[in-house]
Amino acid sequence: MTSPEPRNRPERKRTGQLSGLQIMFAAILAIGLILGLNFTSLVSAGQPLQQLYSKVTTEIDQLERERADLIRERDYVESDAYVEQWARDEGKMVRPGDTLIIPVPDEGSTEPTPEPRPSVAVETGAGEPETWELWWALFFDSPPPRLP
Repeated sequence: MTSPEPRNRPERKRTGQLSGLQIMFAAILAIGLILGLNFTSLVSAGQPLQQLYSKVTTEIDQLERERADLIRERDYVESDAYVEQWARDEGKMVRPGDTLIIPVPDEGSTEPTPEPRPSVAVETGAGEPETWELWWALFFDSPPPRLP
């Protein structure tokens, strides 16, 4: 048997021209680079926006908690329980049948008694100002003119 003869292929001559496959590869590579650069610029431009979004979201959450606290406080203040608590504590009011007790220290107690405050004499001038003088003081930073 004889050895198979090599096929005679026409040899390509290297002429320095680019083939169609090389041109397509170069075009795909260029488009990929352009898309990659655009994507990178979009990501870098989005970083400050993402930080701002996080900051605003945090602030919104904090404001919603504050709003919920204020609504709870408003509801409590509008309730009868708050009115009764205020009347007993600050208003010094009692219900019918209750007795208001105000503790008075003993003469021989060891608790320190508050010292009386010295009274200060306040000069009121010529009495209460007239209405126009009050309005003058509200609108101007100078004392009102004295009429003869």
